[in-house]
Amino acid sequence: MTVPAYSSFTQWYSEGPRASGVHTMKLPGGILSMVEATQPAGDMSYPPLPELVLYQDLLGGSRVSGNNGGGSFDVTTERGGFILGAPNFKNRSLVETCHRIRSLSFPLVHWQNIVDAASDGQFSIGHLDIYKGTFVSPHIRSVLQRLWALSEEEGVPSRLLAQAAGCEILAELYRLSGKPFKPTRGGLAPWAERRCLELLRARLSEDVSLEELAAEARLSPFHFARMFKQSVGVPPRVYLTRLRLERACELLEQTDLTITEIALEVGYSSNQVFARVFLKHRRISPSDYRRTVRDPARIPGLHRTAARQEQLRHHLLSEVRSESTARLAPVGQLRRRLHGNDN
Repeated sequence: MTVPAYSSFTQWYSEGPRASGVHTMKLPGGILSMVEATQPAGDMSYPPLPELVLYQDLLGGSRVSGNNGGGSFDVTTERGGFILGAPNFKNRSLVETCHRIRSLSFPLVHWQNIVDAASDGQFSIGHLDIYKGTFVSPHIRSVLQRLWALSEEEGVPSRLLAQAAGCEILAELYRLSGKPFKPTRGGLAPWAERRCLELLRARLSEDVSLEELAAEARLSPFHFARMFKQSVGVPPRVYLTRLRLERACELLEQTDLTITEIALEVGYSSNQVFARVFLKHRRISPSDYRRTVRDPARIPGLHRTAARQEQLRHHLLSEVRSESTARLAPVGQLRRRLHGNDN
């Protein structure tokens, strides 16, 4: 019997013997492969693949034995705990109970160069010291939770999101292996910050990658991500979201483009994704925002003078378009003010 050849972990999971248990699969630009699945007890071994694979047990309490590249092990997993599979190794894994997992795979073709740049060529993905058994990492757990939540929000995860999460996770894996990357000190040089912000503004509708931004600053993606946040105060993905929403507000105010057309214009794949992001950050839907700024006098029950209404309108816009979502009033409160019930 011929054993089928698989070129990636995603292909093995989607076409191999465990395909029926897959719930969710996301592939952001070939940078990471994200899989969520429920599997019965049994053999979870997989053939040598050119990818690092991180498993998270969502339920815990599973007895797992095998060899993932660091020697034989026999352990019981914790809820939210991790198991790491080495690349280019015939991973053997037997699980005694039904289990629900999330997995994240890192293709070497993409990530080894990034690790080389971050470690000056000293570290290899194939030589981490945590391939044996299970381990717990609150930091990686937090990054994964955020990655999955934002992936649900975005539909297809952006390359910025996937690369930033991948860099954080790999940095923590190397730290746990006793091989931390050298810390970055300070922020971007003024010229580098200026060029990166100009690139984000010029290409806000595109799926810009962390590597492209890092190249503008002549830094590795690992170091760039940390230095950008040090300089600007937020990660590149968050800054890009702000630019997109600012532009969307302008289009909603000044044009008759449909919500779908505006969504595509500012880089979102659909009006549903755009609406979710807009509501999350502005606390008001795109349609309600447009109605409010176009003609607030049309709102029933309004009894303000024209001057007072215009003042209130500008106050509303200053809140809705604020950079700090923590200071935004709930949409219900904003609407009550326009209805004349803000006392």
